Parts: sequence; structure tokens; C-alpha cells
Amino acid sequence: MESSTLEENNPHSQASKPNFMLKLKENLIFKSKWAELNGAMGDLGTYIPIVLALTLASHLNLGTTLIFTGVYNFVTGAIYGVPMPVQPMKSIAAVAISNPEFGIPEVMAAGICTAGILFVLGVTGLMRIVYRLIPISVVRGIQLAQGLSFAMTAVKYIKNVQDFAKSKSGAQRDWVGLDGLLLALICAVFIVIVNGAGDDDDDDRVDNQESETGWKKVQKIIFSLPSAFLIFLLGVVLAIIRGPNAIKVCKLSTDLFPEREVTATSVSMTVGLMNLIGCWFGAMPCCHGAGGLAGQYKFGGRSGGCVALLGVAKLVLGLVLGSSMVKVLTQFPVGVLGVLLLFAGIELAMCARDMNTKEEAFVVLVCTSVSLVGSSAALGFLCGIVVHLLLKMRNMGSDGQSCSDVLWFHRNP
Repeated sequence: MESSTLEENNPHSQASKPNFMLKLKENLIFKSKWAELNGAMGDLGTYIPIVLALTLASHLNLGTTLIFTGVYNFVTGAIYGVPMPVQPMKSIAAVAISNPEFGIPEVMAAGICTAGILFVLGVTGLMRIVYRLIPISVVRGIQLAQGLSFAMTAVKYIKNVQDFAKSKSGAQRDWVGLDGLLLALICAVFIVIVNGAGDDDDDDRVDNQESETGWKKVQKIIFSLPSAFLIFLLGVVLAIIRGPNAIKVCKLSTDLFPEREVTATSVSMTVGLMNLIGCWFGAMPCCHGAGGLAGQYKFGGRSGGCVALLGVAKLVLGLVLGSSMVKVLTQFPVGVLGVLLLFAGIELAMCARDMNTKEEAFVVLVCTSVSLVGSSAALGFLCGIVVHLLLKMRNMGSDGQSCSDVLWFHRNP
């Protein structure tokens, strides 16, 4: 009774609850309905192939994964207010696909262990310290390497027939067909025409014209088309046509959003909580992948409503269709997925364009080269750190840098 009276008399406690709920509601408001819907499709080029491969090779429960990742999408969209993606942990997935002895129990155990470490780092604030110790040039090097890796994988998806169950590329894809090379190229051309290089001011440029001619009206319509959504919808239709039996189951942050505060601590904690809960029920270990965010941003995602919409779709499909959804996904045109992945990879790689000095560019390229050639982001990261420290030590004293400046890189939390 006494505690409730104190709570009622505390204006801060009374105001905090509605403010928090108002903030969540604001985070889910669409900036643009068609653009957010389009952006929701942006990370499917990475999500579908990995989940499908694990379902076919390791018997992952697709229904459970769809349900939990759908909930994750909605919750993270409400919390962050940006299209924070939910992607399978690629390193765990790669081991599970390539090693038959690494089954679902091992996948879940790996996810829970990783989640525990990330959650502890987040709660204790150690992740913030780790983040501040990493030079931005090394981060850009890893992003560039990951982006180029996505792009090269996408070209394989487009060019060759894929066996996701064995994680192998087969013969060259036929030019004509429902999953032909010509279809993928047409989709790629369509995205370039509609989205260009991903400039946000395309519509503004058209709107600011003094006289709106017939061609300007056409441009405005073209620039506003939800390209990724239309291409994904085409893929679903073709999947049903390619596999008639599946009709039975279909009757479906800081660089991009500087005004939003997305800290390493909060991301670490949400990834930890997601997997500490979901992995116990058989859901695929997940993380907030940079490639997914790049893809969603590329195709127009700007708010938490973007991923919340995707989350609702996953949740409905998981509850209604469950694991039978795999019948549709196995017939989905892989070349179309490759096109979406290609542009997501390019968008991620373009993050490295803000490196202004030759020293920064040198570290980025060293990090990227080692990551790609050595097929190890960890090795590229380590080499990037070493090269950065060597360059800073070489210049120490000559340009006013102290020892603390060499070791303490980031100033933001």
C-alpha cells in the first residue's frame, strides 16, 4: 500500500510508462508505405538461402524458426525504430551445412553459448569498451569484405544452379526458363532503373522540377515502384508455377540512421536475449546482420515498421504453414534471390566510401583482402588491427598523437 502511494506521487514513474509506449508506437510508424514494404524484402536474399539450406541439410524446424524470427523482427523494430534485421548466424550455419555430424542439438548449443557471451558483454558494459577500441577503418574493411562476399555469392546464385542441401553450385543456369539467367538479368535491370544507386533524393529531384512534363510524371511513377516487393512477388508466383504441388500450402544502424541511437551494448543484449530464448525451442541462432540492414535500406526501409511488417508475415506463415513452407521455398527462383543479394552486398560494400585518407584506405584494403583471400573475417579483422596499430605507432609523436590516441579509437558510446 505504501509503495503504491509512493509510485502514484512520483511524476517520473507516471510519465515514463506512456512515454515508453509512445516511443514504441513512433518507432513502428511507416515513413512511406510502399518504401517500407519494399525494404522489408531487402534481406530475404540472405535469409532464405541459409534457412532453406539448414532445413534441407540438417532438418531445421522451419516453422519454429519463422515464428521466433517473426517475433524478433517485430520486437527489434519497435525497440530501435530502424529496419534492424534478424539474420541467421552465418558462421554456425556454415559449419552445420558442411559437417553432417554437427546436428541441430549442436547448432542450438552453439547459439546459446554465443548468446550468453554477448548478453554478458552487453549487461556489463564491456561491449561498449570493445566497440570503442576498434578503429573505424577496420570496421569498414570487414563491411567491404562482407559486401563483396555477398556480391560474389549472388553472382553464383544467378549464374549457376544451386544445391542448398549440400551448399554447392552445379551446372550453368539455362538462359530461358522460370529460373533462367535471362529472368535474373531482367530483374537486375529493373532494380537499377527504379532504385538507381540508392539515392534518397531521386523523388525530390523530380518533385523540384518547375514544370512537370509527361516524362517527369513517368519518372516519378518509376522511382516510386516497390521494386524488391514486386520481384519477390514474382518469385512466389513462379515458385507456385514450378511446383504445382505447393499450391496446397499457399491457399503467403549508425551510418544509415545517425539520428537514431543504436549502441553496441543494446545490440549485444538483444542478440543474446533472442538466442537464449529461441534456441531452447529449436529456432535457428540469429543476429542483427549488417548485410540484411544494407539490403533493407537499399530498397527503402527507414523505420522499425519495415521489419515489424516482415515479422508479422513470418509469424503468420510459421503458424499457418509451419514446416510445409519449405515446399514453396525449394521452388523459389534462386536467380531472383541472387539479384536481391547482389544489391544488398553492393550497398554494404559502399559503406567504405567514407574513408578519406590514404592511411585509412590502406587499412581497409588490407583487412578486406585478407578476409576474402583467407576466407576468414576474423583473420582479416586481426590483420587490420595490427596494421592500424603499426601505422599509428609509426606516426606517434610526429603529428601530436599520444599513446592513448593510438589505443583509443572511437569517441561515440
